[in-house]
Amino acid sequence: MGREVRRVPANWQHPIDPDTGRYKPLFDGAGFADALREWNEENAKWSRGEFPDYASEESRGMTYSEWAGNQPKTSDYMPAWPDEQRTHLMMYETTSEGTPISPAFETPEELAQWLVDNKASAFGSSTGTYEGWLRVARGGWAPSMVATAAGVTSGVDAL
Repeated sequence: MGREVRRVPANWQHPIDPDTGRYKPLFDGAGFADALREWNEENAKWSRGEFPDYASEESRGMTYSEWAGNQPKTSDYMPAWPDEQRTHLMMYETTSEGTPISPAFETPEELAQWLVDNKASAFGSSTGTYEGWLRVARGGWAPSMVATAAGVTSGVDAL
């Protein structure tokens, strides 16, 4: 959980939830196939009566969906665009599944500068430095915060 850069098409408009008027949290699309495969495998085991050790006797009477949640849906993930369409960078918070905290930019430097200029949240009310944002914008991620003997700081600047 924290901040991560995602590659998107130049014209990407993150969807808005019509009920809340806020960005709809979306997982990174690269994880959909693995999440679906894992859910299907675990569902098949559950159906055969092969339960995890930590599943209580009461929960073993449930369906796998009741116990673990519904099968992953593509609508909960960002589109899986071809690499050649992923020409821009957006910064996302990943404390939820993921919502954007910036517009899309062509270069990591432009993205980092926008994040600094707009005092984007690196963690709570903490912002990040240009150097910290640039490191994340170049293809990384940062945890929400890091605790050290000196105190708590944003992961953007701590790494």
